[in-house]
Amino acid sequence: MEPVEINAGSYYLRQLRADDRIDDRPALLAALPESVRTTADATAYIEARDAGWRDGDHYTWGVAEPTTGALIGEVRLDLGSAETAELTAWTHPDTRRQGVAATAVGTVIRFGFGALGLTRIDATCGADDAAAAALAERCGFSRDGGDDPGTLRWTKRG
Repeated sequence: MEPVEINAGSYYLRQLRADDRIDDRPALLAALPESVRTTADATAYIEARDAGWRDGDHYTWGVAEPTTGALIGEVRLDLGSAETAELTAWTHPDTRRQGVAATAVGTVIRFGFGALGLTRIDATCGADDAAAAALAERCGFSRDGGDDPGTLRWTKRG
């Protein structure tokens, strides 16, 4: 599938980029220091997200500020089957607690159920991750338990 751009109202969901017009690598280095440590890591990260669209196994949107194009987060759907997906999201530390994640996640959920025909989207977070649990609840996910006491599993059905 070709990458799909989505107008999410206050934010714009687009493919991650590293080109002569928009370079998301500095934002990735700042927001994901555990996994993206160098510019080469950031480039590989973007290339892996692009491959997901080509291969059809995951779809990733960079959450961008619409007037500048600055990357402020990411939402990803990893397809488990033709009808299910696992959702992950993050926002840049400078934009947390501003509703960015809830807006972006809600938009991607609607896309998943509507355009992709998903019937279930799951999300997992650490049992001590209050922000992720609050986001899941705010976006209409129901707690689904889980086998690992250190994690919380959330499900939303279309």
